[in-house]
This record gives sequence, C-alpha cells and structure tokens, in this order.
Amino acid sequence: MSDNSSEAAYWHRVDAFINLANELSAGAVPDEVGASVLYSAARFNAFLVAKMVNSAENMALEKDQALDYFTDHFRKMLASNLEDFTVNYDKYMKPGPK
Repeated sequence: MSDNSSEAAYWHRVDAFINLANELSAGAVPDEVGASVLYSAARFNAFLVAKMVNSAENMALEKDQALDYFTDHFRKMLASNLEDFTVNYDKYMKPGPK
C-alpha cells in the first residue's frame, strides 16, 4: 500500500465518522453526540493499548505514556481544527447545503 492510498483511506475514515456524527446530530443534542464520539475514541484507543501490551500488568506500566500520547495528539488535532474553523468560519457555518 502506498502512502497516498493510506492517506486517502485515513481521510475516507475521518469523513465517515464525521458524516455519522452529523447524521446522529439530526436526532439528538449535538453536544451529546460530541460526548459520545469522544467516549468512543477513548474506549477504542484504550482497546488498542490493551491489545499492544498483552497483559494487565503491562497496561498499568504503559498507562501514563498512553495518556500522554493520546492527549498530546488530540490537543494538536483540536488546535488545528479550531484554527481552520476560525479562518473559514463564514464558509463552514453559513446556513444551507454544504
């Protein structure tokens, strides 16, 4: 698999999750959907760490490192998206079809 197809697959998955969150927001409070997305990401990433470490003892040893890794990455992603929305606010938030 080339880097381009891997990157395309990454963005395809990102779009799929965003589209699902948007669909779920139509029938729920968007803040609650956001909380569900955050919890789901936390749960799945905890599963990934558990799968990598192979034991509860190793999980306990790796927990702080995993917290640092995931919170650092989330903070960078959130900062980037907040900046993007700041720059493109009118484009993204104007009413009507996107």
